[in-house]
Amino acid sequence: MGQIVQTTIRSTASFQGVGLHTGARVRMTVNPASANHGIWFRRTDVIGRDAMIPAIWDAVTPSRLCTVIENTAGVSVSTVEHIMAALSGCGIHNALIEINGPEVPILDGSAQPFVAALLGRGLRDLDEPVRCIEILAPVEVSEGGAFARLEPARTLEIEFSIDFADAAIGQQHQRLSMANGSFVRELSDCRTFCRQSDVDMMRASGLALGGTYDNAVVVEGDRILSPGGFRRKDEAVRHKMLDALGDLSLAGAPLLGRYVGNRAGHAMTNRLLRALFARPDAYRLVECRADQRASLPGAGVRRDEIPAVA
Repeated sequence: MGQIVQTTIRSTASFQGVGLHTGARVRMTVNPASANHGIWFRRTDVIGRDAMIPAIWDAVTPSRLCTVIENTAGVSVSTVEHIMAALSGCGIHNALIEINGPEVPILDGSAQPFVAALLGRGLRDLDEPVRCIEILAPVEVSEGGAFARLEPARTLEIEFSIDFADAAIGQQHQRLSMANGSFVRELSDCRTFCRQSDVDMMRASGLALGGTYDNAVVVEGDRILSPGGFRRKDEAVRHKMLDALGDLSLAGAPLLGRYVGNRAGHAMTNRLLRALFARPDAYRLVECRADQRASLPGAGVRRDEIPAVA
């Protein structure tokens, strides 16, 4: 039945903006890469140390607010989850991401600007098959009432539940298959969100220095403080699903399985990947066949499917 081949972007895509937590202004460029290269970051501002950082699960370092990857020389890049979700959701397997600072720019707080630029450049097929990670048995991690689980499924599905005391968010639940470009249509425009009281606390601790009402949806109680409000009624849980896809893409290959998250965050999803790869009986690496093409995130997506945003 043939094979699905790896892809990269046809030409360079560049972005400029501030990091949500550091407030540092950075320039980031996503470059095409060869087959089997994977996703790597290169800190162009680092001299005298290894500046190459692999976007892989075992390079993730502990962080409560975002996903941080770090190489053995101690060079890191933070808040990688949105660009990683965009690459995965567009079906891009290989790229070299050059960045001249410590944090990926937040842009509008979603993956939509990344997706628009990547699909605008177009994709190029490479002469190597795509290998997928097939989930064979359930794996779960938990903490208190929160949990994250991977279980067998034909394609990647994400199911997520959140429960916030703030009435502006409340309880939300969503389940979506990531097949056939649904990430681009259903999740890519959904922005990060937070409570005003959390913003105040983070800034007092020297964090969220680049956060504004334009790159995050800020709520307090039943009020939405960001102009225009939510883009979708359940934008909050959809953004958590976006984050989950970005964090799951650090597995190093597309997943064939169902992810279920309940009040899970970046650290818990990384713990789940570590638990998965500690269980050789729970997964296997397979070459994806052509008849599985529509099952993978990004397969067949078009730029005109990107949700319009104000």
